[in-house]
Amino acid sequence: MNKKLAAALSGGAVLVLTLSGCSSDDNSDKVNAWAKKVCDQVQPQLQKIANANAAIQQQTADNSKPADVQKTDSAAFQQISQAYKALGAAVDSAGAPPVDGGETTQKEAVKELNASSAAYANLQKKVDALNTKDQAKFADGLKGIADELNKISTSGDEALRKLQSGEVGTAMAKQKGCQKPTASVPPNTASSKPTSPSASPSKKS
Repeated sequence: MNKKLAAALSGGAVLVLTLSGCSSDDNSDKVNAWAKKVCDQVQPQLQKIANANAAIQQQTADNSKPADVQKTDSAAFQQISQAYKALGAAVDSAGAPPVDGGETTQKEAVKELNASSAAYANLQKKVDALNTKDQAKFADGLKGIADELNKISTSGDEALRKLQSGEVGTAMAKQKGCQKPTASVPPNTASSKPTSPSASPSKKS
C-alpha cells in the first residue's frame, strides 16, 4: 500500500545535494569558503531527509496497518518539510556565492527550498486527513499523495541544479557535509549492528 509512496520518495526531491564530485581546476578560496559555510549546515538536514525516507520505505509491507502507515508518513513528511526549511535558511544565511549571477542563483534556490518545505507540510496534512478505517479508501488516498510527491520531485529543482553547477557545484561536492548520507536504521531492525551475534560466548549476566 505504501510502496508507491516509497518509490516516489526515492526517485525525486531527495535532494538537493546528491552531488557528484567532478574534478576541476583549483577553485577560488572564496567559493570553497562559501561551499563549506553552506555544507556544514546542510548535513544534519540531509540526514533527517534520509531517515524520514527510510522510515517510509520500512512501512511498505502489504500487511501494514493503515493507522501505522499514516503515523509514519505524517511524521516523515513533517521531518522533510522542516529539513527543507532549514536548508533554505542555510543557503540564505550563507549569502550569494561569489560567482557570476550568484545572487540570483542563491535567491532562486532559497525560494525553491522553501516551496518544497511548504509542499511537504501540505502532504502531511493530506496524510493526516486520510480515512484509516477504510483500507480501500486509504490506499486510494495514498496513491494520490504519491502522485503529488512525484510532481514535487520533478517540477521544481531547476534552481537547485543551477546552484550545484559549475564552480560552486564542484566546491560543494568536495565538502563532506554536502554528500549524501546513509539513513540511520531504527533500533528495531537488525542491520545496523557491525558485530557478529555469534561472537559473544561469555557475557556477564
